[in-house]
Amino acid sequence: MKKYKVTLDAEERQALHELIAAGRAAARKLTHARILLKADAAEGGPAWPDEPIAEALEVSVATVERVRQRFVEQGLDAALDRKRRGRPAREPKLDGRAEARLIALACSAPPKGRAVWTMQLLADKLVELEIVDSISDETVRVALKKTRSSRG
Repeated sequence: MKKYKVTLDAEERQALHELIAAGRAAARKLTHARILLKADAAEGGPAWPDEPIAEALEVSVATVERVRQRFVEQGLDAALDRKRRGRPAREPKLDGRAEARLIALACSAPPKGRAVWTMQLLADKLVELEIVDSISDETVRVALKKTRSSRG
């Protein structure tokens, strides 16, 4: 395993101390700040090894290693903040065109024998019209809520 040496300059060290003193950040961010301060190998820094840091802060050794690596390779902000996904975990079911069709459908007259469109009826109709392969009533609800559209 490659060892990443954390060397904080005075400005970074001060910023981390202020972040911890304020205590108004996410717990994960505060823990990462503490990891960096304990791992600091600059002049007068404690330069603790990974195992004692992990034990003192009640995190895994792998977490300490990842924070060190991210700091060395990407800088302070990347070490403190969660890594952003390159793309969403799941592609959205409805694109702009499909949402427009959904809204038009929701604003149209409901099927015979029904007073209003239900979320499930709208979902079934989107599948029937081959706008999407499959869709849940909850996805329909979220899309309509997002666009502030009413069902009728």
